[in-house]
Amino acid sequence: MTGTRTADLWLGGSHARLPFPLLASGKVRDVYELDAQHLLFVTSDRVSAFDVIMREGVQHKGRVLTAISTWWFERTRDIIANHLVSARVEDVPLLDNDQREALRGRVLIVQRAMPSTVEWVVRGWMAGSGWKEYQKTGSICGVALPAGLQLASRLPQPILTPTTKEAAHDIPIDEAEARRRVGDSFFDEAKRATLALYQRGAQTLERHGLLLADTKFEFGTRDGRVLLIDEMLTPDSSRFWDAAQVRTGFSPPSWDKQILRDWLEQQPWNKEPPPPPVDPGILARVSQRYLELCVKLTGQVPEGVQA
Repeated sequence: MTGTRTADLWLGGSHARLPFPLLASGKVRDVYELDAQHLLFVTSDRVSAFDVIMREGVQHKGRVLTAISTWWFERTRDIIANHLVSARVEDVPLLDNDQREALRGRVLIVQRAMPSTVEWVVRGWMAGSGWKEYQKTGSICGVALPAGLQLASRLPQPILTPTTKEAAHDIPIDEAEARRRVGDSFFDEAKRATLALYQRGAQTLERHGLLLADTKFEFGTRDGRVLLIDEMLTPDSSRFWDAAQVRTGFSPPSWDKQILRDWLEQQPWNKEPPPPPVDPGILARVSQRYLELCVKLTGQVPEGVQA
């Protein structure tokens, strides 16, 4: 197309050239301009840990994230509107047959929105960086918590622990700073939705034998209203635990990419680029975990993945 830049899209081993302007390339998703009102999200098999993109991909990861996000988006519109228009590759214009098949199960057509400068993290259990902060201060992001909590303790109630959105490492902030950044109206609506979405997600996952330790959401504005954007309750944005294996004081086995984080913690690496080569066996375990979670939750193998 004359005047339209094409871009290479890494899909964990294959490449596709798309006839749309590439607007942004993130840790996992590439964002293309479809028209003045719509964007195309394409989810790759790239994987990051500690905010660093690994050199290797996780097979089927992009399709799993797309399937899970779509599943949640369709089931939470009663809580807050979201940006999803279609997840059908057939609805993407100008693709040839090879491109369509390469992108099957990886695309979201979404409404354009202006994203906020805050990531909306909510925690229901003691884990990760929250546990490390609590050990030092007795609080997380300015939220005071009771004494005596342990790793994998259930919090008295879910708490909002926002962060900034940075190109490298996100920075934890308190609610007052988040409110200052986005304004009162946006903050109040985003906090309400964050806690309600967490509650819906936690209740749904518990029926499948899973606990939602923590997760993060992103919101933006369009036509003066707040929309849920990006992804939702995926293994990339959430920490899922098998309820039967949770023991207070111990780090439970995780259904997210904690397998990769735990392996990287044992490597002689300073958590700055470049990352070390990842053991193929670790990548295979992460892939299998992602697929198992998708089927467990949605009841289906992701589109484009051979059953």
